[in-house]
Amino acid sequence: MPATVTKRPTVFWEHRTYPGDLSQLSRVRADLAADLAGFDPDLVDTLQLVTSELFANGIKYTDSGRTGGEVIRALSMPGPGTLRVSLSDCGGGGGVPRIPAERSSDEWDWAEGQRGLVLVENLSTAWGHFRLAPWADLGTHVWAEFAMDPGAAPENMRPYVFTR
Repeated sequence: MPATVTKRPTVFWEHRTYPGDLSQLSRVRADLAADLAGFDPDLVDTLQLVTSELFANGIKYTDSGRTGGEVIRALSMPGPGTLRVSLSDCGGGGGVPRIPAERSSDEWDWAEGQRGLVLVENLSTAWGHFRLAPWADLGTHVWAEFAMDPGAAPENMRPYVFTR
């Protein structure tokens, strides 16, 4: 089987690290807005909403929120028409992100939780996850991609963007 070559992202923002606490959500959203200054405001709003959901899941379902762990946010443009946001938690949850499929329509109507990934699925063009180390519980990496007009990116984007 031939080796798969992964193309380096067209643009890659410096990673941001956040304490595993829901009080950080406003900072996560503000940093994302700052990093995406010059992009379509509706697209930025969508990324903020999805990123908030993925961040909250990392806090709620893993040790990132229980033991003072961290969540790492990555942001990239793997191609001229795609933005990708990714979050990695510090593990300790044992589960993997999934949309519950075993609920009836009535159960979905009454459910107050676990709708976030439905939101992620419907707002992104693709999403997924993988274990950071399948042989150990070192965390889960969850990503979501968003289509954009290739000409809508701010001019003079550099391959690597340093954050402040």
